[in-house]
Amino acid sequence: MIVIGERINGQFPQVSKAIDARDAKFIQDLAHEQVDAGAHILDVNTGPGRDDSAAVMAWLVKTIQDAVQVRLSIDSPGLKVQQAGLAECKLEPMINSTTAEQKRMEKFFPLAAEHNAEIICLTINEKGIPNSADARSEIAMLLLANAMDRGVNPEKVYLDPVVLPISAAQDQCPMLCEAITSFRALNTPPPKTVVGLSNVSSGAEERSLLNRTYLAMLLGRGLDAAIVDPNDVELMKVVKAAEVLLNQKLYAHSFLKA
Repeated sequence: MIVIGERINGQFPQVSKAIDARDAKFIQDLAHEQVDAGAHILDVNTGPGRDDSAAVMAWLVKTIQDAVQVRLSIDSPGLKVQQAGLAECKLEPMINSTTAEQKRMEKFFPLAAEHNAEIICLTINEKGIPNSADARSEIAMLLLANAMDRGVNPEKVYLDPVVLPISAAQDQCPMLCEAITSFRALNTPPPKTVVGLSNVSSGAEERSLLNRTYLAMLLGRGLDAAIVDPNDVELMKVVKAAEVLLNQKLYAHSFLKA
């Protein structure tokens, strides 16, 4: 599974404080910790309510790349912020994200093609988040078609069925598993899939346990990537165990240390 580290996000108070102070060491330490824990990509989000988000994103990308050689996911709904981050990326970037809203697809798919970037595509349209796996699959197909029409290779598209909190939408949890299965039938080879895992436990008790269990369920359905906290040691153990059990990695007695 592709692990996308979620910790460099201005929504976290300590990260927001470090951004305000331009504390490069704090940001670089966060980057090192996540890569050392097994992250393949680092998500980078400036946080909400900033007038200088584009400049902050450029600073974050440069600061992280001065410390680690790792791919970055530029996480912002704003086109200018995305452009600022992508312009500084040295390795193949990821765009997080577009929805199936026409105005967003018209902006972000050409941007992905321009930068040869992978792109996360949320199954949300102008009406919001649908309630069924079939409706999500219809939106996913629309996203794939629009991506290809605008020059994005379907292998660079990550379909996101949009995880909702179990505390508010418990019935959506098993439905999302069905959506992952449905997405994989939309194309040959199967489209890649991704989730923002921590959303499932938002507002709940035993967050780490819920995250770990749900991740295992989704991996069994063929999930390719997840935005997670790689510093959650027990969650990363689940990732490694699942890769062995799904015959994706060769078993060895020391598989947890691999």
